[in-house]
Amino acid sequence: MTEFDAELAAERRAAARLLLRQPLVTPAGHPHEFPLIRRHADWLVRQFHQVLGYRLVVEGRFARLHKAGLGAGAGRRLERASGGAFTPRAYAYVALALSVLATAPEQLLLSELVARIHAAAAEAGIELGDPNRAAERRAMVAALRQLTEWRALHEDEGSVDRYATADGESEALLGVDREIARRLVSGPLTRAADGAEVIAGAAETGPGGVRHRVRRRLVETPVVYLDELTAEERDWLRREQHDEQRLFEDFLGLDTEVRAEGAALVDPSGELTDLEFPGTGTAPQAALLLLERLLERQSPSADGPMPIGVPVRRSTIEEILAELAAEHGAHWARAHVDNPALLRDAVTGLLTRMNLLAPGPGEDTWTLRAAAARYRSRTGEESAEDAESPDSPPKEPRT
Repeated sequence: MTEFDAELAAERRAAARLLLRQPLVTPAGHPHEFPLIRRHADWLVRQFHQVLGYRLVVEGRFARLHKAGLGAGAGRRLERASGGAFTPRAYAYVALALSVLATAPEQLLLSELVARIHAAAAEAGIELGDPNRAAERRAMVAALRQLTEWRALHEDEGSVDRYATADGESEALLGVDREIARRLVSGPLTRAADGAEVIAGAAETGPGGVRHRVRRRLVETPVVYLDELTAEERDWLRREQHDEQRLFEDFLGLDTEVRAEGAALVDPSGELTDLEFPGTGTAPQAALLLLERLLERQSPSADGPMPIGVPVRRSTIEEILAELAAEHGAHWARAHVDNPALLRDAVTGLLTRMNLLAPGPGEDTWTLRAAAARYRSRTGEESAEDAESPDSPPKEPRT
């Protein structure tokens, strides 16, 4: 490969990685990277379509990668600035706001946007609460903040944040990008009767069939277990695994790890993710320490066999987390230390999203997944200090 070829491949790889991590890219948000996407637009459009069955739209003011989703139960939640999950009402406000912004003027007052959103809700037969209630205002602000992050909105004067606590006198002048608002929705809305059909329709692979189904799962989830695949998908992955390793390395700079239980894509740089594990903060550290102690109980010897699909009772998880809170609580968030149920839910939620833990057959049981064995050799002290080690397990790419 010549120096020119190597530089060309590196530019294309960087552009593809950015789009996978940030499916909406604008010149304002990524002034240095956006020109790469424009420069290699034709190649990127073809490559995303051929490799993953994703549709890429590149225009002068933005690039939008329309991902397909993995079906019901496979999405990842939106979060408020505080880290808390979006409420159903906040999601409703996002959808209603997008329906308004698609035909809104280029500038409008916050009060006018709120009025239009409530009018759209009434037209759609959606029952909204009293707009003056604090919970309604917080949900509205969370939705508008998310649309600002996506650059469908921008604040010309004032701020939408004050709307959450104001008594109705707060005002702001907002700018609207109608094209981005129209491009944010990826699902086949015109062919769907309800939300479930939108999700199912978006996940369809079309002519790509099994190869797109498996590749999407590899790219969009931390680890793919063979027992989660159909017989056809398992056969395809076994048959094509060596070619797939080369493809993902060339296209996205990812390493492919294949084990008896499944496969995972690993990003050596740790950049291609929206969910890091191990990581900083109370929940990630508690989750890592919990894994290690669970693994010690299952296989005390580092050289001993690691059982696959180990059942774990909820009471055992709660017992270990209580021990860890007593040992490390001085360095953890007080809200988690004072509320064991909150800590348990945060930890099990994170481990579930990382596919290291799964709901068990019983109401009070969990299943420890095979990929958790990667943490067996660490000690608690090593984990806390080495949370960002380059030897960390795969991190989850952005949807």
